[in-house]
Amino acid sequence: MRILVTGGAGFIGSNFVHYLLDHTDDDIVTFDNLTYAGSLDNLGDALDNPRHEFIEGDICDTELVEDAVSTVDAVVNFAAESHVDRSIEGSKPFIRTNVEGTQTLLDAAIEADLERFLQVSTDEVYGEIAEGSFSEDDPLNPRNPYAASKAAADLLVNSYYVTHGLPVVTTRSSNNFGPRQDPEKLIPKFILNAANGDTLPVYGDGTNVREWTYVMDNCRAIDLVLRDGDVGEVYNIGSGHEMTNLEVTRRILDILGKPHDLITFVEDRPGHDQRYALDASKVRSLGWEPMHDFDDALRTTVEYYLDR
Repeated sequence: MRILVTGGAGFIGSNFVHYLLDHTDDDIVTFDNLTYAGSLDNLGDALDNPRHEFIEGDICDTELVEDAVSTVDAVVNFAAESHVDRSIEGSKPFIRTNVEGTQTLLDAAIEADLERFLQVSTDEVYGEIAEGSFSEDDPLNPRNPYAASKAAADLLVNSYYVTHGLPVVTTRSSNNFGPRQDPEKLIPKFILNAANGDTLPVYGDGTNVREWTYVMDNCRAIDLVLRDGDVGEVYNIGSGHEMTNLEVTRRILDILGKPHDLITFVEDRPGHDQRYALDASKVRSLGWEPMHDFDDALRTTVEYYLDR
């Protein structure tokens, strides 16, 4: 199979490209606009792999997208603006990339008669949940502009399945962490701050709960859904490993041997969801389960950033 990976020079996308090259015989076309969150460094030796091709471009560029999609069998769409704080400061880039960009890809996919279109989404489209976990059938209730843009894209993807018969699948994952993540996100930011002896700014009282999934576990799940997921379905991807932001921060400090008094509490961000949690039984029924222990994967992640 020949697969177009949009946003493939970003965090999860680049890890997915490496996963496919290492574990499949597929040919990969990486499509990325190389914004601040995407880098050729993330692709590394993939750039020299004869099974890999790189295209620099904007997924809102209709002609370029049509040309790229016309050469492949499947599309996996990672391309997105994804930082909540940035979306609160200004949502326009999020609507453009996450909604209009997805629409551009979908239109090209119809013309190309693709075998599969996989939309990569997030648990944040469900909003927060005090107890229990979200299933794929729960209503969408996004509570920040980033999450709203992803929810809109999810609905648009489903509409192309219902209206045009496009063979789509959607994955919604919990918080990812691991190598190649942009330093604006919590775990890499706090690793680098702690390593430099700088303070670690925790929002509010640090009790916000997230479910943490190691990025390579997510990549395996996405690949499985791409091949074996039922058309028109959504699949939650979560490890079941829940932890408060404060607990994650303390574990980073402990790994680095740094004092907990580097933690400083700052004013909470607007609309900060208290807790996310996913019921991942549907993707587990396909044969997936997380392989990485949180503490071991966190230590690996710390070592990755220290090496760089």
